[in-house]
Amino acid sequence: MASIKLKLFLCTVLIGVFSRVDTQSVHRRFEYKYSFKPPYLAQKDGSVPFFEYGGNAIASGESVRLAPSLRSQKGAIWSKQPINFDWWEVDIMFKVTGRGRIGADGLAFWYTTQKGDYTGEVFGSSDRWNGLAVIFDSFDNDNKHNNPYIMAVVNDGTKTFDHKSDGATQLLSGCLRDFRNKPFPTRAKIEYYMNTLTVYFHNGMTSNEADYELCFRAENVVLPRGGHLGVSAATGGLADDHDVIHLLTTSLHSTQQQSGQQISSDEQQKLSQEYLEYQKKLEQQKEEYRKEHPDQVRDKEGEFDDWFESDGQRELRQIFQGQGQIHDVLRELNKKVDEVIGKQMNSLSMLTAVYSQAQGQPIQSGQAPPSQMPALPIGRHDWDALVANNQIMINTIAELKGFIIEVSRKSDSLLAAGGGAAAGGQVNPQFLTELRDSINNVKQNVLGVAQRLSTSPQIVNQTPCPEASCVSFTGLLMVVAGQLAVMFLYAMYKERKEAQAKKFF
Repeated sequence: MASIKLKLFLCTVLIGVFSRVDTQSVHRRFEYKYSFKPPYLAQKDGSVPFFEYGGNAIASGESVRLAPSLRSQKGAIWSKQPINFDWWEVDIMFKVTGRGRIGADGLAFWYTTQKGDYTGEVFGSSDRWNGLAVIFDSFDNDNKHNNPYIMAVVNDGTKTFDHKSDGATQLLSGCLRDFRNKPFPTRAKIEYYMNTLTVYFHNGMTSNEADYELCFRAENVVLPRGGHLGVSAATGGLADDHDVIHLLTTSLHSTQQQSGQQISSDEQQKLSQEYLEYQKKLEQQKEEYRKEHPDQVRDKEGEFDDWFESDGQRELRQIFQGQGQIHDVLRELNKKVDEVIGKQMNSLSMLTAVYSQAQGQPIQSGQAPPSQMPALPIGRHDWDALVANNQIMINTIAELKGFIIEVSRKSDSLLAAGGGAAAGGQVNPQFLTELRDSINNVKQNVLGVAQRLSTSPQIVNQTPCPEASCVSFTGLLMVVAGQLAVMFLYAMYKERKEAQAKKFF
């Protein structure tokens, strides 16, 4: 039950909102006497129609540079006449650019009862103004790292702007937005309607003119009627170029205001009756002309049929143009795909030739490459076989190490028992016989290991190494065994010499 009541309440609120929007629809009218825009913004004598500027401001055909990038520069531009409508919307396009990491001081839009000075203390205009100031502050005076900042300040002509705190205690509302050194001009749309002040901001990161975002909205804002519109800028120790590209003013009127300006119903009926009589008279004159000049009568509407197109013809033309563009893109893609396929075929033929040469089967000049390239010797099963062979090799080396340690132990025991030599410096025949048996045993073990390796499973599809650069595993083991045997004999010979030297002394 509670949910049903809540839904009914929401429906009632929405109906009231929509009915309010319908009854208070806004009618817009462009006011050229309170606007300027390029091209031909300034005339040949440097003046801007319906506006006047001063200070360090410079007007050109494309923009008005209020303050150049020099220290302590101030300038402003003001409308000559005050506005004669209550609600308005101003669209400002501007650029604030500079080489510094931070800029100064900023730019301001004004709606005041009196035009400000061109070298004033508040962003190039007078302090103690009566009206509205929308300030684009780019310098952080209070060192709170909250700039660039956009804020609205309403003054009744008695307050002084607080520069030290950046107007933090005086602002009506604001938002933190960066408007310096953007790739496209930044824009601000300031709307004052039904005592509600709304500011939209375009950050200048895209060229889309409709890419606005809400900066702030303040209600119950009462501004004096008949104010002047102006834009000013100033620099300080740091400097930026402050350029205003256009200022477009639109007057806003509600349906009630429009209905008050409409003519009465009697006059409207009288005008419609006169229009119908004029239409009938015109048709009679056309008929009389056709009867008097039958040869010269031409269908004026049919005459210009070739010069205009209907909605259906326009849609068909756009469809054909779109299809033509799609066809062109597909044709280019087809060319690119053909190029990629050709490159892949060349790479495949080169890899096939390299692999065939590695297998010892060179491709002849008149022979075509195989339809499918054989598998390269780097596969999952090949890797598993390689790991298994490495494990066998490790186990074999471990067994060989054990045999060598056993031979060394037996030789040490023989030397300790018999001294390694008979009296008179001659070699003991029993020692030589045991040493010969041990070496033969090592040889037999090495041959057995080599035979086991030769009978182990080979790597599938493994490419044999060329004879010029590869060594068999059996030969490698024989060389290692021979080196170990030589080192062992040398150690035995050296120990025997040392023992004889000790006996001699």
